[in-house]
Amino acid sequence: MGYISIGRIINTHGLKGEAKIDCWSDFPEQRFGGSSPVYVKEGEQYVPLYPVRYRMHKGFPLVVFRGLEDINLIEPYRNKELFVDEEDREELEDGEFYMDDLIGMKVYDEDRVLIGTVIAVEETNGANNYLRVQREGLRDALIPWVDRFIVDVDPEAMIIVVHVIEGLL
Repeated sequence: MGYISIGRIINTHGLKGEAKIDCWSDFPEQRFGGSSPVYVKEGEQYVPLYPVRYRMHKGFPLVVFRGLEDINLIEPYRNKELFVDEEDREELEDGEFYMDDLIGMKVYDEDRVLIGTVIAVEETNGANNYLRVQREGLRDALIPWVDRFIVDVDPEAMIIVVHVIEGLL
C-alpha cells in the first residue's frame, strides 16, 4: 500500500479542534468532507484520522477529526503532512493526470528529440501550471501545461511530447 501527500495541517482554528489545512488536492471536499480517513505519518506508521466536520474558510479547508475535537488535542498535529491511500484516488477523465504521475516522464519535442525529464509540476496562482524539465548540461526548462505546447501524453510509455517554439527552452 502506498500513500500520496495531499496537504499539511498549518494551524488550528478556534477552540473546537478545527485544523487549517494547506490542501494540495484538487478534491478537498472529497478528501475531508466524507468518512474516508486521511493519514499522518508517525515514525514509520501511517495513522488514520477520520474527518467529522469540514468547511472552507478564506480558501483553506477547516477540518475536525474524530477524537480531536479540542484545540489542545489537534495542536500536536500542526505542521504534519496529510496523506491518502493511493487506492483511494479518484478516477480522472481521459486527458487528465495527477501531477505526481507526470514526474519522471521523459519529454520529447515533435521530432522525438529528448528534451529532458519532468522533475516537478509547479503550480501557479494564475491560469496554468508548468512542467519543470531537467535537461542534461543545461538549466531546467519550464514548459506551460497548455494545449498549445502539450502535444501528447503517453502515461504507459512515460512520455510527453511538446511543441517547441522559439524562446520556450
